[in-house]
Amino acid sequence: MPDTTSLLAFVAAALVVLLIPGPGVMYVVARSLSQGQRAGLVSVAGLSAGAFVHVIAATVGLSALLLASAAAFGVVKLLGAAYLIYLGIRALVSSRESVALEIPAPRSLRRLFTDGVIVSVLNPKVAVFFLAFLPHFADPSRGNVSVQIFALGLLYCLLSLCTDGAYAVLAGRLRGWMRGPMARGPLPRYLSGVVYIGLGVSTALVEQQPR
Repeated sequence: MPDTTSLLAFVAAALVVLLIPGPGVMYVVARSLSQGQRAGLVSVAGLSAGAFVHVIAATVGLSALLLASAAAFGVVKLLGAAYLIYLGIRALVSSRESVALEIPAPRSLRRLFTDGVIVSVLNPKVAVFFLAFLPHFADPSRGNVSVQIFALGLLYCLLSLCTDGAYAVLAGRLRGWMRGPMARGPLPRYLSGVVYIGLGVSTALVEQQPR
């Protein structure tokens, strides 16, 4: 493992990155607003599980391969963008179909978790981040660099569980404060649909990083 100073620096840098609202936070907030706090927390677990896949990829060098191949990067980018846009359109269509019933049919916790994993795994920004971020805190003089990168990536995933979980709880409580027609109506689902589509467009516009 890195020395104490490097480890503390990593934790501080990771917390800054995690606490600034980004695509992952927006995704969790959208889930919590549309279906409640529990759904948001399950989505957090899915996102973290997907991020762990990128940690393993970074450890064995697959992230470097992804960045080196424009074709592979483009395929992953477009798949991730398409899936996010699909989720957004699905939420908007579901809102229109469920207006008469007022309360939409909830998605299963298993499906929520799976959606989180897929969104995270197909997000090229995660691969780019781990490849650019983790090596800075690994020290070759303190042992195997791959092991250090794996440990730092795992620590990052654990930190993200805490920070994203906090956002899910806050968003879930905000949804709970929405009373009457606002809570039962389509507004939370419309908001989540717009967020999903925005994330998809944002993902599609990610550019390949220079080697």
